[in-house]
Amino acid sequence: MPTKLIVVVISTCVAIAAACNSSPRASTPDTVAAPVASPTQGSTSSVSQTPAAEPCPHDGKWALCSIERRLKQSGFVVRKVDSVAVSRAGFSIKPAVYSLGQSRLEVFLYADSASMMNDVAKLDTVVVGPRGTPTQWGDVPPVLVRSANLVGVILSLNPRQVERAILALTAGPPQPGSPR
Repeated sequence: MPTKLIVVVISTCVAIAAACNSSPRASTPDTVAAPVASPTQGSTSSVSQTPAAEPCPHDGKWALCSIERRLKQSGFVVRKVDSVAVSRAGFSIKPAVYSLGQSRLEVFLYADSASMMNDVAKLDTVVVGPRGTPTQWGDVPPVLVRSANLVGVILSLNPRQVERAILALTAGPPQPGSPR
């Protein structure tokens, strides 16, 4: 009798495994085609769900979308400050301004690294402004970060957040052929 019981248990397990594996693949969410559009929408063909085209370029230069993605991957809650950015002395372009929790990040995004280096060469990197001028950043000491075509100025009293932001930005922009 024990042999017959083992055979029954094994055959039951095989039947359960076969039932679990016999569901059609087309019903899983990752392989379902998009619904057919109605004639009023102008199309009657189905569209397969493929990953959307990458919106951020992977060309070895920073873009705002890649900066935001990198900061989010580093654990920051990134909120773009909608107010009009003020011109900063020593910089030829206006910054994009972000709130990173209690910290602030001003990003100067240049067309290329040569343009960036032209502005940085004229700066006092301690006060992050033209040489011989007082700080323009208020009571919080500015921290200058350079990477490829980006200059960032981090304003924070939290050394851990400053370090995290520095590491996120100095890791470099997305390179050609990189997966994300």
